[in-house]
Amino acid sequence: MPDPALSAAIKEAYAAAPSDVVILHTLELRHPAFVDNDGLVTAIRVVRDHIDLTARLEPGAPLDGGAMVTFVALAFDLSLPPIDTAPVPEITVTLDNVSREIVRHLDAAVATQDRIEMTYRPYLSTDKEGPQMDPPITLGLTEVEANALQVTGRARMLDIGNKAFPSETYTATRFPGLAR
Repeated sequence: MPDPALSAAIKEAYAAAPSDVVILHTLELRHPAFVDNDGLVTAIRVVRDHIDLTARLEPGAPLDGGAMVTFVALAFDLSLPPIDTAPVPEITVTLDNVSREIVRHLDAAVATQDRIEMTYRPYLSTDKEGPQMDPPITLGLTEVEANALQVTGRARMLDIGNKAFPSETYTATRFPGLAR
């Protein structure tokens, strides 16, 4: 089943595989505890390539929307979630040869209850003015494990099936008429 979020240019690159166009896979990890040396909230941005990538984020990006940002070259492995009727698509992400900075950010995230958000954006080597997927895929990263060589985590889309509806919880404290 084709993915309607992909641009025509990346569909052509997937289908024709021209030798002068490379698909650059990027990941952005966000968490409120990820702060830079100045105390500002930042994101971990990596590209699966041998050189860093400077590219423009989409205008609606949660952090630095529409700005030119740098994705650091890093080996990682992921397989995109299938486009099917599975209740909650889930993938495994592995980042190899992680830096101390990434491990420092992940250690800070462990101390909080917030989850790490991961956004996947594909770029073309010939067009760095925006990702070739609109909207990009955003997943929640869970079960993160780190060792000296790599970081592995499981990422899943929003589990809408297990959300409470209505989202308000009715308790006897807030609504005394419920108690008998």
